[in-house]
Amino acid sequence: MSQKVEQSPLLDPSVLPLRSIHELAAPSVLVVAPHPDDETLGCGGAIASLCSLGCSVRVLVISDGTQSHPHSCQYPSAKLRALRESETRLAMALLGVDSTDIKFLRLPDGSVPGVKPFDSLASTEFLEAVSACCRVLAAWQPTLIFIPWRNDPHPDHRATWKLISAAIQTLSLSVRVVEYPIWDWDVQQRRDIHPSHQVLAWRLDIHQVVDLKQLAIAAYQSQTTNLICDDPTGFQLTPAMLANFAHPWELYLEEIL
Repeated sequence: MSQKVEQSPLLDPSVLPLRSIHELAAPSVLVVAPHPDDETLGCGGAIASLCSLGCSVRVLVISDGTQSHPHSCQYPSAKLRALRESETRLAMALLGVDSTDIKFLRLPDGSVPGVKPFDSLASTEFLEAVSACCRVLAAWQPTLIFIPWRNDPHPDHRATWKLISAAIQTLSLSVRVVEYPIWDWDVQQRRDIHPSHQVLAWRLDIHQVVDLKQLAIAAYQSQTTNLICDDPTGFQLTPAMLANFAHPWELYLEEIL
């Protein structure tokens, strides 16, 4: 049985209960990614497993991902956005998601509305972004949504949680919400669970598809290799960080209602 956690569950994931994909299966699934690649890193095993069960799985990517290499001349903003979206399509094809089931909102990377402490949740930018999310949710009618962990160290991830949570509330959707960590895997950034966050943590068994997940992660060459080599400030996932997404399980959190 899942257990309530207050310290970060990433301190010792081995103590968390291990669930089967059959306990998660839903007729309509939406995976929300702050950036192109987060859906595969955090939920690649779940995506592949749910697709294998015949579930309808769709993906919503919030930001355009163009700040991973902001000073590249070889890949200026428009070209980098196109590259990262093509990587998402390739990764999802490997996992079983059709390109027609992927939506890119193309909000500004690093400035997703709600990302800054002084952003008002009633600001025009935030409300417009919530409306865009509402249109996607209303069209796809998911019964299960994967979103980034609300307390993820990356502000775009926290902003994405705010946007989708606001959209769910606006539409009064009855939907199961599962949160996935990304940057909490970095021990330098990891946070304990805030006392106000009443959550359960558990692991999903993905041992049957973990190799497929690794192939999908490798599709993101702009993020995992030296493909873009003309920006000294460019981002690249380190082997140590990637190792956190190579387990035969994925870690998830759910709010206690």
